[in-house]
Amino acid sequence: MTGPAWLIWALIGLPLGSGTALGVGGRRAERLAAPAGVAAAAATLGLAAAAAVWRPAASAPLFAGVDATFAVDGLSAVMVVTVASVAAAVLVFSVGDIRSGEARSRFFGLMLIFVAAMLVAVTASNLAVLLMGWEAMGATSWALIGFWWRNRSRMEAGATAFVTTRAADVGLYLAAGAAVAGGAGSLRLDALAHLPSPWLGLATAGVIAAALGKSAQLPFSFWLSKAMEGPSPVSALLHSATMVAAGGYLLLRLHPLLWASGWGQPVVAWAGAATAVVLGLVAVAQADLKQLLAASTCAQIGFIVLAAGAGGVAAGTAQLVAHAATKSLLFLAAGAWLAALGTKQLDALAGAARRYRLVGAAFTAGALALAGLPPLSLWATKDAVLSSALARQPALYAAGLAGAVISALYSIRAARLVWLPLAPGASAGYDTERAGTRRVEGWMQGPLVVLAAAAVGLGVYALPEVSNVFDNVIAGPGAGRPAGWELGLSAGLALVAAGATWRWVTRLRVPAALGAAGWAWLGLEAAAALLVVRPLLRAASGLARFDDVVVDGAVRGVAGGALAAARLGARLGEVGVDDVVGAVAGGARRLGGLARRPQTGQLHQYYAQAAVALAVLVAIVVAVR
Repeated sequence: MTGPAWLIWALIGLPLGSGTALGVGGRRAERLAAPAGVAAAAATLGLAAAAAVWRPAASAPLFAGVDATFAVDGLSAVMVVTVASVAAAVLVFSVGDIRSGEARSRFFGLMLIFVAAMLVAVTASNLAVLLMGWEAMGATSWALIGFWWRNRSRMEAGATAFVTTRAADVGLYLAAGAAVAGGAGSLRLDALAHLPSPWLGLATAGVIAAALGKSAQLPFSFWLSKAMEGPSPVSALLHSATMVAAGGYLLLRLHPLLWASGWGQPVVAWAGAATAVVLGLVAVAQADLKQLLAASTCAQIGFIVLAAGAGGVAAGTAQLVAHAATKSLLFLAAGAWLAALGTKQLDALAGAARRYRLVGAAFTAGALALAGLPPLSLWATKDAVLSSALARQPALYAAGLAGAVISALYSIRAARLVWLPLAPGASAGYDTERAGTRRVEGWMQGPLVVLAAAAVGLGVYALPEVSNVFDNVIAGPGAGRPAGWELGLSAGLALVAAGATWRWVTRLRVPAALGAAGWAWLGLEAAAALLVVRPLLRAASGLARFDDVVVDGAVRGVAGGALAAARLGARLGEVGVDDVVGAVAGGARRLGGLARRPQTGQLHQYYAQAAVALAVLVAIVVAVR
């Protein structure tokens, strides 16, 4: 049974409307921003739960031949609940992290608008609506990454993320054009797999490019490094359940298109596997906690992309949900330490878990889950993904398994470093990025507990009874049931890697090319800045100057000429026509004055005037004759 259409409009409209109101409220909305933002997020979560149960659909006219269509099916039901849940937790945390006077109304407003954009994208039934949500996500992510816009580096980071993802987003427009050319004028997503050649191939290529760009997969991964300049709650939301997850979701949604193309599935699968391995190695090398989490996000989303390419839609969706809970937890814990100690450098965070026990315990739970240790969430979901890969190609399974082992290396490295004993003089590394408060606000602690419980508890997916129910909800290709040897192999390798890392973490040495110095992130960041970002920004600057000098100059020139002509016309009017009119008026006035003089009211003067007039008439008559 389809739920009422108003439910889907409310699901999108509530965060959009409340976010817009807060965003334009300015200083008048500062006091109400935090409670209003949290209340809107909580209400959105309630609507998401109702939508997941009732499965509403809605449509409205958009333009000729194309309607704006929305629907909540099995896959989008899981997504709307995941997005709304993480958003609610992040906004509660933000009450303690975004301090009064830091444009709270703008922050909460942008976050809610971003959530609305993601909800549009996951409930869209056609490309037109998907593009609306996709574009709004890009714009609001730029504003959120560069939220502290007075800092030039943060604005440049936002521009880098925006330009990179926008370049990849062109692929969706290519797909839309291919759909129209191929006869799918309604742009429905389920019609893309039935396009004729060559439009099928163009649509597939466009979708893959857009998805890999949004999800920071190779070769687009570097933008996620720059995005870490944003506030910690922004990183937690954008890089767990929303923006980077959107690309993986799109590939899971359009798996029939990948299948129909014949080549889309292996390309996507290997892109995900390569990112899981390569960016996992990059994560191992990071000295900055948020940079480590950023690289690990690319790697973990790689498993979702791998699942989409291998045909394991349910497995990929389960990985997406588990990753959203785990990674949002880790980013928020990093944000709590950043707020308290003013740093996110791993060497300066030694002892942070001992000093702030609740944050340390929550972070450790998330790190163990991220490492793929049994019986936690990402162990269960990764094995389901790897089972799908094994059914597709043994080499793909081997690459994915390597990525899973590397996950244990960077996760346990981070956990071990924050539990090291507090070194003498450690406080010298504090307050390097912001002024630390030396405390963790109560608003920050509650979401950490909830998300830690989710990161641990979602391991029940390993139970066949649970995974069968989940697969039925998704109504897509199954997760594939890992054999006992698969579960044992992945668990054993993860435990060995985790144990070795915990013991020898301080001796770990990695190539500089992988780290933060030199050719950061394998040189991808530097290459992209040199070849893509800077040229585009320079072109934009040149176009702006062209607009100022040529276009705007021409407009101003035309306007100036028109004003000069008007002034000249006014002068000519004053000298010519105006003078003539003035002379006529003056003459009439003088004649009137002369005509009034004989009007004295004395009879003898009237008789005299009459006599003169008669004499004149007589003279005229005589002269004429």
